[in-house]
Amino acid sequence: MRTSQLFIPTLRQTPGEAEVVSHRLMLRAGMIRKVAAGIYTYLPLGLRVLKKIESIIRREMNRAGAQELLMPILSPAELWRETGRWDFYGKELLRCQDRHDRDFCFGPTHEEVITDLFRREIRSYRQLPMNCYQIQTKFRDEIRPRFGLMRGREFIMKDAYSFDADEESARLSYQKMYDAYERIFTRCGLKFRAVEADTGLIGGSMSHEFMVLADTGEETIVYDEGGSYAANVELAETPPPAEEDGAAPLALEAVHTPGAKTVEEVCTLLKVSPDRLVKTLLYQTSAGDVIAILVRGDHEANEIKINRFLGTTETALASAETVSAISSAPVGFAGPVGLTGIRIIADHAVKAMRNFVVGGNKNDTHLINANWDRDFAVEAFLDLRQARAGDLSPRSDDRLQEAKGIEVGHVFLLGTKYSQAMNATFLDTDGQETLAIMGCYGIGVSRTAAASIEQNHDDKGMIWPVPIAPFHVHLLPVTASEQVVQTAGMLYDACIEAGVEVLWDDRDERAGVKFNDADLIGAPFHVTIGDRGLKQGVVELKQRNTGEVVQLQPADVIPHVQGLLASYDLPVG
Repeated sequence: MRTSQLFIPTLRQTPGEAEVVSHRLMLRAGMIRKVAAGIYTYLPLGLRVLKKIESIIRREMNRAGAQELLMPILSPAELWRETGRWDFYGKELLRCQDRHDRDFCFGPTHEEVITDLFRREIRSYRQLPMNCYQIQTKFRDEIRPRFGLMRGREFIMKDAYSFDADEESARLSYQKMYDAYERIFTRCGLKFRAVEADTGLIGGSMSHEFMVLADTGEETIVYDEGGSYAANVELAETPPPAEEDGAAPLALEAVHTPGAKTVEEVCTLLKVSPDRLVKTLLYQTSAGDVIAILVRGDHEANEIKINRFLGTTETALASAETVSAISSAPVGFAGPVGLTGIRIIADHAVKAMRNFVVGGNKNDTHLINANWDRDFAVEAFLDLRQARAGDLSPRSDDRLQEAKGIEVGHVFLLGTKYSQAMNATFLDTDGQETLAIMGCYGIGVSRTAAASIEQNHDDKGMIWPVPIAPFHVHLLPVTASEQVVQTAGMLYDACIEAGVEVLWDDRDERAGVKFNDADLIGAPFHVTIGDRGLKQGVVELKQRNTGEVVQLQPADVIPHVQGLLASYDLPVG
């Protein structure tokens, strides 16, 4: 492709709306343009990247035995009402009505539609397993769309759904998709980790997120160096302490702590470390119940774990008024000693503690030398805190490390959540009606493109991994002399003949402008053609990711590039 013929409106200045690296660079490189909040047009350069990602996805999904279909963007409300998600999904679900006043929604995901298809078409275990996928535009009405393609309202997604006859085969389908995702993101040239994750609004019994590692990621993951464990920090397990404090219990004593509400303030006043204090956090469920959660002072409560224990999806810290009514003290002074009428649940780190500090259930008062087995009753000790770097791995003797990540894929083992709600059954080997066991598997296609930029860039622009780069070679003639133009034309034709994707900057622009745009666009290989080099019979080839430059005779450029490309499993088309 010639630059003069390509719709690629590059920008010199960063638009004010750009918030993260990928958003800024995609706007500047003429890959996307904003239509409305969280909604973008993909221009030719950006679309080339998306199509390559889609090609990789299709190849690996087909290889794993999944079949491609295409479901409608609009879903009838009655299907969503069957599963209860019409109301549960909330305002993220964009709803509309047709001319007959029938309710529809723009599908953010398609569990209901695919389950309806299954129950209409599948009759026997002989038709299982079944795994179908689509690549389609989705819409979720995010309350705060931001970061360009990283958190948009409209986005391109690959979603797949498996149906199996039993748990064993369902887990096999899950593993096939997990393995396919590993191959997909590896082929895309990304550094990533698969981490254990919460199932969220989708539901199910097990899930893994595929995280592209990038300093700008919104998610925090923890992992051990040996690779035996990785999890989203919100789900990561924290093993109980190996040893308990064996100190003899001391006498419980009330101390005056004027104005000391935070852990830091209390510890400074009493000259103790945060790991000698126990926080009492009062949570209120959607049903109106209040529960006390105890965690060590240097730990943070994990609301996802708390929700899982309570069997709910919504809890929140109780209001100041509720705290005062239950504990007879303002926020910051509630404690478990003498707390009545509510359940007390503690993180298992608390069980190992002795003679610790707690709130005194009285303004400006704390208690020292509290002991749970003497001074108050704990209903259960559980893993209720958030993991952090330095914690012991639950799978090895290694310590956990932290990294930032961007979720680009998610696999779920759904079980019978949707098949039961929608009566999606088949006849088993005994002729009995049996619920199908489902899995679902998503990849954010447009987000994968953005995540790649977040991981692969410098202060000049994007550095595309070879398999998903919009072009392999960027030809950069630096003058308009006859010899330079002829050499550029020869290399351009040779690239096309060899199947090497090439962009020829044939504009009448200064060399500096061309070099800046080439670094911005980020093709893997830049070939500079100038009069000075041609006098010596050479052109320069630069690798964008390393900056390494080699001088080659024009006839050697294509074989050299082909050699560099040979190590990659490139998508077709």
